[in-house]
This record gives sequence, structure tokens and C-alpha cells, in this order.
Amino acid sequence: MEIQKAALPPATDTERALREAAMELETNFLAEMLKSAGVGETPETFGGGAGEDQFASFLRTEQARQMSRQGGIGLAEAIFQSLKERLHD
Repeated sequence: MEIQKAALPPATDTERALREAAMELETNFLAEMLKSAGVGETPETFGGGAGEDQFASFLRTEQARQMSRQGGIGLAEAIFQSLKERLHD
């Protein structure tokens, strides 16, 4: 059985930009939550250092981006709908 995404109406360039901005906000939020949860931290017995900390943040951000693209926690959609309503007011 194959799951298909619901068909969305054609989006305007403005709506695409709003959706992308909303997804980026959700990505940043999720990255911070992953950081708070300790995702990407290396145990002290292995390596460490400033370079490793920097690359861990890249990993968390990319993990958060993938989570957002797969539906995330619904934050991007809520932000998008709110921005879209303001646009049409």
C-alpha cells in the first residue's frame, strides 16, 4: 500500500516564499530543540573541541531540515497559514 500526499492547489510565488520561510523557522526551532535534547553531542571520552562542536550544529540543522520536510511537528504549516491570512487581509 502506497501513501500519497494530498494534492495542494497551485501556489503562487508569494505563497511558495511564505511556505519556505515557515519551513525555515520550523527547521531552526527543531534544531534548537535537538540541541537542548543533546543530539549530536559527543561523549567526553571521544575527541571534542571547537571544530567538532561546529560540525555537530551542522548535523543538527540538517536533521531538523529533514524532519521539517517530512512534515515536522506542524509548526511550519501553522506559521504558513497565519502568514497567508495576513497576506490576504
